[in-house]
Amino acid sequence: MTVTLQTVKPDLSAMFKALGDPTRLRIFEFLRGCGAPVAVEDSGDVRPLTGPTVGDICCHVTGNERVTSSISFHLKELRLAGLITMERRGKNMICAVSPEAIDLLGQYFLTKPDSSAPQCC
Repeated sequence: MTVTLQTVKPDLSAMFKALGDPTRLRIFEFLRGCGAPVAVEDSGDVRPLTGPTVGDICCHVTGNERVTSSISFHLKELRLAGLITMERRGKNMICAVSPEAIDLLGQYFLTKPDSSAPQCC
């Protein structure tokens, strides 16, 4: 059974605020660098995953295999800012970077500022 948590529309100010925390930035960078892992079922069947589990993230960030309330909080903040998606697959919560967020951030940094905005100096 696959359950996707509510998808949040990305908002630049919320994204920058969320990424301003070093732990959240580290989690986001970890998720950006992840490939497409696979899961091996007890039966030996292999199925693709769309990202690492919350446990994988916790292990990478804290070195601890148990999910902490701090990591859960940071993941929630990243999700609410629209930076990541979270999807329950069986007993696992799968996390991935939101493609819409990457597109929005990329557009922000690649486009010139509005000419009607106040000019510096």
